[in-house]
Amino acid sequence: MDLFIQNFASFQSFLLIYPLLLQGLEVTVLLALVSLPLSVLSGLGVAMIYSFGGPLVQRLVVMFIDLLRSFPVLVLLILIFYSLPFFGLTLGNFTAVVVALIINNTGYFGEIFRAGLQSIPKGQHEAAAALGLHRFHTTMLVILPQVLRKVLAPLASNSLELVKTTSIASMVALPELLRSARVAQEQTYNPTPLTAAAVIFFVMLWPFSHWVSRMERRAIIGSNRR
Repeated sequence: MDLFIQNFASFQSFLLIYPLLLQGLEVTVLLALVSLPLSVLSGLGVAMIYSFGGPLVQRLVVMFIDLLRSFPVLVLLILIFYSLPFFGLTLGNFTAVVVALIINNTGYFGEIFRAGLQSIPKGQHEAAAALGLHRFHTTMLVILPQVLRKVLAPLASNSLELVKTTSIASMVALPELLRSARVAQEQTYNPTPLTAAAVIFFVMLWPFSHWVSRMERRAIIGSNRR
């Protein structure tokens, strides 16, 4: 047990490297704060195009969503960061990671919103039209609030996955939490920084994960009662 503590939970090593971990945590949180709302908005935009489009547009949107979801986000990041310079476009590592996360998660959030829009009965649209509401106003004021209630659990679950996926930033040497822990490990010759990074991720994400699980269970119970 003492040997395990010395190698994976050394308090002395932690005291030496915790400022580096805090810097990495700051980058991780910033990545999430920038990528998450933009991904949600872009996914919602794709779903709205599907909602307002005709049959051809809807088929194209579904193909677009499937295309985005089929690419691993790590592959997207490598293509964006290392391939775009050959076409005259060079992105910084932070921007490249944000773009990769947005592109990948647009597909997932878009599918969530699209499924939510399709779950609303057509009678809701017909009733709003009978009241004289324009289609856009019907969607924004009547349909979308119902959709948000229905898809809150999958939205939260995918948001949690996005935050965890920010660790791919280490592949382009962006000093997020995981990258900082690896650098600290090289400095201390001790894996304690990786253990500390894992603990930080757990403390940061477990309450949110627990909340997501509760929402998912409530959604399942509610659907079974219907």
